[in-house]
Parts: sequence; structure tokens; C-alpha cells
Amino acid sequence: MPRSHVIYAVFKRNFWSYFSGVTGYLFIIAFVTLGAYVAFSERFFTNNIASLDLLNEMFPWLLLFIVPAITMNIWSEERKLGTDELLFTLPVSDLEVLLGKFKAVVAVYTVALAFSLSHAIFLASIGQPDWGQLIAVYFGYWLAGAALLSAGMLASALTNSAPVAYVFGVLFAAVPVVLGTQSFKASSTIADLWLVGGLVDFLGRALQWASVGWNLTPFGRGQIQLGNVLYFASIAAFFLFLNYIVISRRRWNSGAPVHAAMPWHMLARGLCALVMVIAASIFFAQRMESVRADLTSEKLYTLTSTTYDVLKQVSDKRPVTIQAFVSRDVPREYVGKRTELLGTLDQFRSLGRGRVTVRVIDVTPFSADADEARALGVEPRKVQTERGGRVLVEDVFLGAVVQAGASEVLIPFFDVGIPIEYELTRSVRTVSQEERKSVGILDGDAKVGGGFDMSSFRSSPEWRIVTELKKQYKVEIVPADAPIDEKKYDVLVAILPSSLNQQQMENLVNYVKSGRPTLILDDPIPAFNPGLSPHQPKPRQGGNPMMGGMPGEPKADGGTAKSLVDLLGIQWKFDEVVWDTTMKKLHPEYADVVREEMVSISPQSGVASAFNKDNEITSGLQEVLLFFSGTIQPRQGSKLKFEPLLRTGTSSGLLQWDDLVEPGFMGGIEIREDPRRKADDDAHVVAAAITSPKDAQGDKINVVYVADCDLVSDWFFGVRERRLYNLDLDNVTFVLNAVDHLSGDTSYIPLRKRRAKHRPLVLVEEQKSRFIDEASKDRETAAADAAKALDDAKARFKEKVDAIRKDTSMDQIAKAQALLIAQEEEQRRVSVEEANIERTKQTQIEKSRVRMERQVNSIEASFRRLALLFAPIPALLLGLAVWIKRLQDESRQVPESRRLAGRK
Repeated sequence: MPRSHVIYAVFKRNFWSYFSGVTGYLFIIAFVTLGAYVAFSERFFTNNIASLDLLNEMFPWLLLFIVPAITMNIWSEERKLGTDELLFTLPVSDLEVLLGKFKAVVAVYTVALAFSLSHAIFLASIGQPDWGQLIAVYFGYWLAGAALLSAGMLASALTNSAPVAYVFGVLFAAVPVVLGTQSFKASSTIADLWLVGGLVDFLGRALQWASVGWNLTPFGRGQIQLGNVLYFASIAAFFLFLNYIVISRRRWNSGAPVHAAMPWHMLARGLCALVMVIAASIFFAQRMESVRADLTSEKLYTLTSTTYDVLKQVSDKRPVTIQAFVSRDVPREYVGKRTELLGTLDQFRSLGRGRVTVRVIDVTPFSADADEARALGVEPRKVQTERGGRVLVEDVFLGAVVQAGASEVLIPFFDVGIPIEYELTRSVRTVSQEERKSVGILDGDAKVGGGFDMSSFRSSPEWRIVTELKKQYKVEIVPADAPIDEKKYDVLVAILPSSLNQQQMENLVNYVKSGRPTLILDDPIPAFNPGLSPHQPKPRQGGNPMMGGMPGEPKADGGTAKSLVDLLGIQWKFDEVVWDTTMKKLHPEYADVVREEMVSISPQSGVASAFNKDNEITSGLQEVLLFFSGTIQPRQGSKLKFEPLLRTGTSSGLLQWDDLVEPGFMGGIEIREDPRRKADDDAHVVAAAITSPKDAQGDKINVVYVADCDLVSDWFFGVRERRLYNLDLDNVTFVLNAVDHLSGDTSYIPLRKRRAKHRPLVLVEEQKSRFIDEASKDRETAAADAAKALDDAKARFKEKVDAIRKDTSMDQIAKAQALLIAQEEEQRRVSVEEANIERTKQTQIEKSRVRMERQVNSIEASFRRLALLFAPIPALLLGLAVWIKRLQDESRQVPESRRLAGRK
């Protein structure tokens, strides 16, 4: 049994020896500085998230630098000085010496890692990191480093040269680091052989499970999984065992027959240990994945009470089957999603207790499993990979089918933005219930339900919002020409009701009067089809404008939806569009490509009530993006309750139709590139819940009204699923929450909102926002100056025309000729001046943009320099303090007579 006091004595000697010279401090300073360089690169500021995600990606490679630096002298220096022989002649065992030295190098690494906490301190100074996640991250760093330190010790035990030990340490530690970084797949020549191809694929997966990076990934997300902890423990035990064999070899030279065979015996032991480590890695990866601790602030990887309740309610008479089709090899961006999906499915299997059967199918390309997945509707994602010098496009499966009896819900692909627990829980509940609530979608010009469009002679698919609602509700397209059954639908969704004719509008108004829950989305300019704007006539029927056709029926109230907004007691102007500069502030990388009419709803706009925190529809949302949205407000004297849900920022204003829109080709419309905008410093309401008081007499209103219908367009579903353009939007979540709220089934609302809180670099954004505002004002000033100059040119022409008309010395014919000549000359002059004015305006805007980009880049560079300078300061201070103390100690040890002699 190892003795603790002996281990401590060896530990103390080796630990303090590392800090006895300057080299140890230099390695720690370099380690911390390199970490800061990786963590706070340009991409860090582009991502605008207070996390160490970039460092997580590169940390295994960073360990290849620091681990050999710590371990290179641990054995080699002993052998070089000959103190190893003295050490082993003491009454200590090899195991005690080994454990003491391992404890020492782990302690040194812990000190180095503690100095790297400067990264977390810097994060906290410029943003709001998730401290629970950071604790998991650093625990993972510590485990990974401790495991690889054992490999570095083995390298040091093989030589008496510290530089050689460093090189060997890099090579030994690189083995578990490099594993799994490249896909290990069967070549095309043997992949057709199922046995061989399957074996090679299995080996590829095993190597991935045995890699440091793969096992470190969960810690980066804020999870501590038992399987990953045991993996690192196995790596440490394996290399320590080899280390023990190496330091014990001095006893093999006694000449005894039993010792002569000892090298072969130890080789066999080492190989067995290696097999055990690989087997343990596979076992831990497959069996221990669901044993985890979730340290994230939002508990993103802990099943909610909603999921528990849904699984408990599954009846034995109506069991649920989940068939998940998962590719064995997935691209790097889907590795975390695959792991999360498999872990969540394991929890569903264990909590389902026989009522929920989970079948996970490992899918390989061109296999029968792939054909089965496609037959069930699970479509693969095309992913481009490189193998053998060739660029290949392969299918990646990551979907599921949930079935119970004849009921089925399809999840084609779990993309990076899809909340897995929500999707699975909703699907299980949907198929296990025989009765679903119903949602009616009012048919109209928007063609939300798809079908044949007479104006374009093309069939259009149903909108994604309809497909999404079908996963939870019974969905039916409701004809608007006939009275709507008040008892048939739990919720009615009306998209672009301003396009309805008079009879259709009356049917909708009568339904809303009945008090039935209704979600209304209207829009002054629907970006998905500007031709459907309320200001425009209804589309022609039976043909498009190029081919004629019957004119469309007149819109009710001329497109103003007056009867509907009067009933709701609100003011909504069908020809008024809201604009806001928040989008450019939140996403400065898109400042030059987005318009102010792309309105971002976010608490970071400076308006704390951008999302109503007291309403379950909007509480917890982070950002909603709207295109050419309108605005609403309650009418004075209305007795209805008006509860705002979405508000713009205060750097906003309103644009009239004529200021924003100009006639286009063949009766269409075109959006002006740079209309005149004037801020009114008001937070405009874009969406509100409108209800009757509980004691109200007469009509019972229960409506959620949104002055934009683009937020349910298919584009936002693509952004949500793949988090395109680095956007994490809540458009889909908002609409689904509104439907659930109106239907009275609110159990999914908390589950749907579960995700990591957006943690931006607040301090950086605050400093950059000033320059972004200045650039925005410069653009507005340039546009105003250009408009004024153009107005002045037109005014001069008008004065000249008026002067000719008032000239009494000219007859009418002469006036007409003079007017024509003046018009032609002035038209040419105005055209030239207009071109010059536009060129001057664009030059001013470009100068402002360049100045803003330089200032923003300067701010980011200054913060990066600050991070690089701040990181090594604690280690430098400690090293300086130790050096001064050593000088003082050395000075005190010099005899007084020698100090006096030195002075003479």
C-alpha cells in the first residue's frame, strides 16, 4: 500500500524544483499567452459571444506545448545527474516515487491552468459569460492535461536528455490528440465488402471515441459526463502503467531466467493495457453518455418536467416508437448535435420504461438502412468532404420518425439550431394522444397552404409554418368565402387579412367577435411578395399582368382593414412602415448590407420592454427580425386590454408609402434605396395581445395582432435550423408560442425557449456602437444633403418656368417654345447635377463607412492587445516575487565577513 508521507515528500521535492529556475515560469507565460492569442482572435469578436469556444477547439493542440515542458525534466534530469540510483536505494517503492512525481507535475500544470484563469477574468470584464459552463470547461482542461502528463512522464523516463524528452513527449501526447481528427473510412475498393467496410468504419469510430478532442467537447458545452471523465482517467492509468514498467526495468538485469523473460512479459502487459483502454473508451462512449452533470446556467442538457410528464402519460396500450437514423460519421459542426441526440434518446429510453421504444440505426451511405430512412421521409443532408485527394459529396443522416399506432411525426433532420428535447417531446406527445387541438389557417392571397397560383400559373408548396404546426395540431386551411365555424377550431390564424374582399372580411370580423382565439398577421409591405401590399390592388385572376386576365376584386375597406382594426380598437396604417437602427448595432458586420427597415427586436436596443417579460409568449426571447413591418397602437377610449408584446428601439421612426416606394415595371413597385428617414425617438409597438376585460359585455375579443407577416416566412425557418449568418432568431418561437398561448396548451412554451442565453461582448459593443451611430448619422446627413441639393435644382427650374410664364412681352407661341427649350436645358442640367449629387453622396457614405470600419477594427484590436498583455501579468508578477525572494535568501546565507569583504 503506497505511503502518503513518502508520496508527499517526492511531490514536494519535484514541485518546488520546477519553480526554482526561470524556465518554468517562461513556459507558463508562453502557455497563457498562446491561449489568449487563440481565445481572443478576430473570429472571437466576430462571433460576439463571451465564451472560450475558440480555445476549446485548439486546446488539445496547446497541450502538446505545455505538457512536455512540464514533464521533460521529471525523470531525465534524475538520470542525467545520477540521482535516480540514489532515489531508488532509499526505502521507497517504485509506485510511491511514480505517484509522487505524477502528483508534482499535475500540481505544476494546475498552477499553469490557474494562471490561464485570466482568460475568464477578461471575459467577465467585457461580457457576461456563463460561469457554470466555464467551470466545466476548466475541469475538462484539467482532466485532459492530467491525462497527457502521464504520457509526457513516460517520454522523460526513456532518456537522460531534456530536449529529447520534450520531443518524445510531444509525439506520445500527440497520439490521443490526433486520433479522430480525420475521418477514418473504408476506401472505395473495399467498402463494397460489408464485413471489411463495417470493420473499418467501426475502427474509425473507435479512434474518434479514443481522441482527446472528442472527449473534451462536452466540457466545452458545460457538461461533465462520467464517460469522458473515465476516459481521461484510463489514459492516465495506461501511461502510468507503462511508466512503471520502464522504471522497473533496472531489476531485469539480474541474470535470473525469470528476469530474462521479463521484457516480453511486460510488453504483453502493455498491449493488454492498450486494448483495455480502447475497449474502455468504446464502453464509456456508448454506455456512460447519459450519466452527466449539467453546469450551464439554463440547464440546457437536463430534461424538463414537461418531458417527464409527457413520458409518464404514454399509455401501455399505445406505446411510442422512436426510430432515429444517425450517420456513423458526421462533419465537425454536427458532432455535438449527434452526441446530444444520442444522449437525449438514451434518457427517453430509460424514462419511457418500455412504453417508449428507441431504435437507433447507424446509417452508412448506399446501405439498406439509408433506403429505409428515405422511405420513411428522413432525408440526408448533402455534405462536401475530401478523401484521397478527391472532393466527395456524401449523405449525412440525422433525423427521426416518431410513431404510435397510425399516428406519425417526422423530424427530417436535427440541424444545429433545432432544440432536440423539444422536438422529441412534442412528437411523442402528438402521436401518443388520439385527440389533437385544431388550428385553422384562413385561406387568402398569401397562399400559406400552397396550391396553384392563377396569377403565376405555378404550384407553390405549403409554408413551413403549416408543416411545423402539423407536428402538434390538426391543421386545416379555412375557406374565407364562407362563414367560419366558431366551434371547429381552437385557434384561427389569419395572414395578410387586409387582402380579403368585403365578404371575406365580414366573415373574419364575425369570427373574431365571437371571442374565439385568433392570431392575425398583417403587413404594409410583405417582403415575400411586395405585390400583395395592402396599398396595391388584388392580383388579377386567371392570368398575370403580362397576359391579361380579370382584375381582382376590390379589397375590403380599400386595403385598410378598417372594420377589423376598428373592432380591435387599434390604429394600424396600411401605408406606414417602421424603421430602426438596432439591427446594425447588434450585427455591425452586416451594417453595409442591411436596411433600417430590417427591424431587430431585442432588449439590447436600449428598450427593456422590447419583449414583454410578463407575457409567456415573449418572456425569455432574445431577438426577432422583421422586414418592412408596420406598427400599431391602442385607440383613445378603447375598452379593450392592449398588451404590447414587441417594441422597436428608440432610434427609429416611420416612413410613409410614397417616401419608401416608387412605381416599378408593369405596375409593380420598387423600394427606394435610401429614403428620407427622420427619427422620432419612440419605441413603436409591432405586436400586441388584445383581449376583452373579464366583465366586458358584448363582443369577447381574444387576439394576438402582429403588424408583420414575414416573420413566418420560410426564410426564417432556414435561419433557425442552421443559424445562418450567425443569427439566432426567435421568429418561429414567437409565432408558435402565440399559437400555444391562444390554444391554452402552454406546456411547450418553457421547453421551446430552452437554449443558451445570448452573451454578447457588452463592453466592446458599447464602444463600437458610438461609431456605428456616427456612421448612420453621416449616411442620413449625406442623403438629406443630396435631397436638398436636388430640391434646390428643381426649385431653380420652377423659378425659371414661372419667370417665362409671367413674361408679358412674349406671346403664347414664344412662351411655349421658350418653356420647351428651358425644360430641355434644365433637364440636362438637373440630370448632370443629380448624377454629381449622387456621386458626392456615395463618396461621403463610403468615407463614413471606411472611417467606421477603421474605428471598429481599432477597438477590437485594442481589446485583443489588452487580452494578450493581461494574460501573462499574474505569472510575471509571481515569477518576479519568487526571484526577489531567492536573491534575499541567498544574500542572508552569505556570511557577514564575506559581505564586508565584498564592500571593501
